[in-house]
Amino acid sequence: MIMSKSMKIKTPRELPPVNEVMCEEKLVTALQIHGHAMVLRAVRNALSEAREALLITSDDPATSTISYSMDDLVNKTLDQLELWSTPLIRHVINATGAILHSNLGRAPLAPSAAEAAYNAGRAYSTLEYNLEEGTRGERTAAVEILLKRLTSVESALVVNNNAAAVLLILATIARGREVVVSRGELVEIGGSFRIPEIMEESGATLREVGTTNKTHPEDYIRAIGDETAAILKVNRSNFRMEGFTEEVDLDKLATIAHQYGLPLIYDLGSGCLSRTLYNRICEEPLVLDASASGADIICFSGDKLLGGPQAGIIIGRRRYIEVMRRHPLLRAFRCDKMTLAALEATLLLYFNPQRAHKEIPLLAMALADEDMLENRSISFVNALNEADVPASLLNESSIIGCGSAPGCKLVTPVVAIDPTCAPERFTPDELLSQLRKERPVVIARAGHERVLLDLRTVFPEEEDALLQRLLSILV
Repeated sequence: MIMSKSMKIKTPRELPPVNEVMCEEKLVTALQIHGHAMVLRAVRNALSEAREALLITSDDPATSTISYSMDDLVNKTLDQLELWSTPLIRHVINATGAILHSNLGRAPLAPSAAEAAYNAGRAYSTLEYNLEEGTRGERTAAVEILLKRLTSVESALVVNNNAAAVLLILATIARGREVVVSRGELVEIGGSFRIPEIMEESGATLREVGTTNKTHPEDYIRAIGDETAAILKVNRSNFRMEGFTEEVDLDKLATIAHQYGLPLIYDLGSGCLSRTLYNRICEEPLVLDASASGADIICFSGDKLLGGPQAGIIIGRRRYIEVMRRHPLLRAFRCDKMTLAALEATLLLYFNPQRAHKEIPLLAMALADEDMLENRSISFVNALNEADVPASLLNESSIIGCGSAPGCKLVTPVVAIDPTCAPERFTPDELLSQLRKERPVVIARAGHERVLLDLRTVFPEEEDALLQRLLSILV
């Protein structure tokens, strides 16, 4: 017997068979979109959940408040299909004030970089094709040419992240031999990955010198021996050391390394290419300065202070980098075509600093005009107040984030909302939770018993959607 759509089911035995639910008219479109196998699985899940719920009250169905209809089962099926087909990586409005947010994808791409990645992914490209000769070309040739021009080095290489860059450098230069490094630079780079562990995986032996807070030139000199392959300097980009501290400057370390015929490897980490940004944050080394100081091999990230896609960039002397180019690990560490296209487009912007500062989101946010930020924030506060949502302006700080310039605070006016006095009342935590639901997803932070919105990290074109999202919850 085929049950009616409104008939209430109160026992597991009354549940319809799978094929009967599959024939429901509401699932016709779902079958076209999702296919038979996925809809079948969703129907079975809906029936299974209903069966488990009904089993709890099956001893006395007459008094049970739990029941299902065919429409209920169909709706549960559709809800399940929507959940399964919704991407887990979604667009987020970042109102936290952390410009580089590890959990939110780090650096947003410049429009030209995003377009380049899209074009590389949607069609064929000259990724490994030499147009002049009509033969196979070098995969990373384009970005390496740009890197050499921008940094005035002999050679360059690109891999998929900076940890891979460090591993490739050490495996090539120092496998089976010693690398001298200061104890104060044995950092953890995030996700529990540590420099000593990366060195161990490379086959190099770590030779620690100095102490946690002080390392002198003599410490390096005493450690150099027949088994020494290189000296490694690591930029402490994700923490600061203050007080009774001392370290050896890069140019002095280069002199020591070259005196003993050793290469100096510099794990720069964040990789700042903009002198204007460098002048603003005054903490992270500039790539050009590192190169001029005599380091033989320098590596840094593409998705931190450079403001591009995730990549590990290696620059320096040709004789070392060409050996890396032939190493088997390079195949495992190579970048995808979309990454290379986005990186090339990002690097091209750096040849015109004014355009780079305007179009690369990292630079635009970090270098944003303070008066303009204040005007945007005041307008936002006024719009909320007009809707009876209590909001005000507070002076707070934005951060670079993502282990870059940890001591740098960018003074920023933030929008402070008191959701406990809004027409629809919430605690700050409850409002933050609501903002994380549905679309657009909004990630903010709490402080001073308020919800704080930092518009420095909100794109101007996102402001209206952010405002409407807040009003839909609070009014």
